[in-house]
Amino acid sequence: MTDAQRKKIVKLLYTSYNMELETVINYVANAVHLDGIRAKHIKDSLEADVAEELGHAQSLARRIKVLEGRVPGSQDLKMTQKALQPPKNPLDIKAVIKGVIAAEQGAIDQYQSIIDACEGIDPVTQDLCTTLKGDEEEHRREFKGFLAEAESMKL
Repeated sequence: MTDAQRKKIVKLLYTSYNMELETVINYVANAVHLDGIRAKHIKDSLEADVAEELGHAQSLARRIKVLEGRVPGSQDLKMTQKALQPPKNPLDIKAVIKGVIAAEQGAIDQYQSIIDACEGIDPVTQDLCTTLKGDEEEHRREFKGFLAEAESMKL
């Protein structure tokens, strides 16, 4: 791997690391913010996913370090997940569900970018991101199911 290839991969890993940490923040906020009987499953799922998303960030941080990058601190992070902000109405579970789906799709797309960039260059990072992409696809599928249920109930 050339120095330029390594730097490109590290930059892509930084973006995923940032996204995972932002997702953790927003999952915590939404899990606390939502109210109502219908919100229980959403809140429980978000709370359970916090640990997994944090684990993703830790795995990315370790890989950044191995590739001789500097693991970003809070001052280096940029928050962009507008769709995943807690809704004004704490009963609006559909807004949260749609925000989760958008965040998971963003992560899936970002991991695919890393997988593509690593082709024939860095099989270790490629394997890590393939695994993380699979996790995100599972989360997205779960929340698509929540959305279908919410829409069928006209919530």
